[in-house]
Amino acid sequence: MSPSSTRRTAAVGLPLAAVLVLAACANPQDGGTTEVAATPGAGTKINLSPDQNRVTTAKVDSLAAEVPERIRRRGTLEIVSSSGSAAPLTFYATDNRTVIGVEPDLAHLVAQVLGLKPHINTVSWENIFVGLDSGKYDVGISNITDTEERKEKYDFAPYREDNLGFEAKKGSGLKVDGPEDVAGRTVAVGSGTNQEKLLVGWSKDNVKAGRKPVNIKYYQNESDTYLALQSGRIDLYLGPNPTAAYHAATTGRTEVVGTYSGAGATLQGLIAATTKKDNGLVKPLADAIDEIIRNGAYAKVLKRWGLSDEAVTTSGINPPGLPKTNE
Repeated sequence: MSPSSTRRTAAVGLPLAAVLVLAACANPQDGGTTEVAATPGAGTKINLSPDQNRVTTAKVDSLAAEVPERIRRRGTLEIVSSSGSAAPLTFYATDNRTVIGVEPDLAHLVAQVLGLKPHINTVSWENIFVGLDSGKYDVGISNITDTEERKEKYDFAPYREDNLGFEAKKGSGLKVDGPEDVAGRTVAVGSGTNQEKLLVGWSKDNVKAGRKPVNIKYYQNESDTYLALQSGRIDLYLGPNPTAAYHAATTGRTEVVGTYSGAGATLQGLIAATTKKDNGLVKPLADAIDEIIRNGAYAKVLKRWGLSDEAVTTSGINPPGLPKTNE
């Protein structure tokens, strides 16, 4: 069963403040911070410096014993994450070297529960899966959506809800509630991502309905995408809602004009720790996530990054994900 079985509804039209509220840019006078809040009127500063003072938790011997022996002997949990800077998920601290964000924080907690030293490897998005396939990395903790197609090769232990955001130039007047709102629009999206799958599906829906298809664009990096958005070469950028909201609030140049569940209109999308299928690691991962939810460390991390509204109440193993034929 999905950990969010009572919340399986599309996220279209969710108020921005209910998902992520951020204000102010990094302040060099206090070591680099930005203001975040999970709810209106309740702000908290997050630390952007390399000295993170992360939330910690204790090892649980019974759960550590579940870890496959080859990993226990090694003593490290090889975690892989995208090298693309995407605050507040995974990005670089003010020293431009230290990897910080909600994903690294949760990865550290999971490793600690399992009695392992976390070793975070940052690679390009496609190389996350290459490394998991080869066994070079144990687990991907990198805003990876649980999908039925991916489930053919990977096992999933969910740890966050997955909501996507359509970002437009501020004052654009655009609003996105469904496929008809992007018909004929030029929209940027990351190649090989869940949001690309959804956007391609919407474009097909538009053609079937006699509307114009979506003009989908791909850029090598986020800075090129935002340059295209500001210059008017694209109308919209579809990406993870937390990063869209963070960028919009901290730059003041863009706005989130629509949100959508990462699993489509009928299912709440889930972000999951991702590991090679049948390698014996998914159960200890799910149990470790349940432990940090139970002991409160999980809630502290999500609150720290302004993502409390994306919390799940339990993890589980391979819950329903984005269907192969559902956009």
